[in-house]
Amino acid sequence: MIKSPKNLNLFTIRFPVPAMVSILHRVSGVVLFVFMPLLTISLYWSTRNEAIFHLILAVFDTTLLKIIKTLMIWGIIHHLIAGTRHIMLDLHYGMDLIVARFTSKIVLIISFIMTFFVGFWLW
Repeated sequence: MIKSPKNLNLFTIRFPVPAMVSILHRVSGVVLFVFMPLLTISLYWSTRNEAIFHLILAVFDTTLLKIIKTLMIWGIIHHLIAGTRHIMLDLHYGMDLIVARFTSKIVLIISFIMTFFVGFWLW
């Protein structure tokens, strides 16, 4: 007889670090997919005339848009680093459990440190 899982609450399950990096890689892709049209449309309209350009600069200087910009910076950085890690795993480099855990921690550390510095520079 097969035992069914006891705990189905996803908020109480402790995922290993490589699983969290993989989930965050997907989240960062969604963040980029959702917010990239905002940047593209803003870039398009900012090239129309000088008044719209200054309006867009003023809008992007608000706190909400600064948070969104910081989130997008994290998305780009994390997606790039975690994606590189996933490519290396697809090529069978770093498949050992110890190496996989180590590279997962490195991805998290580097992405948050780089986001902090770039986000600090933008604010």
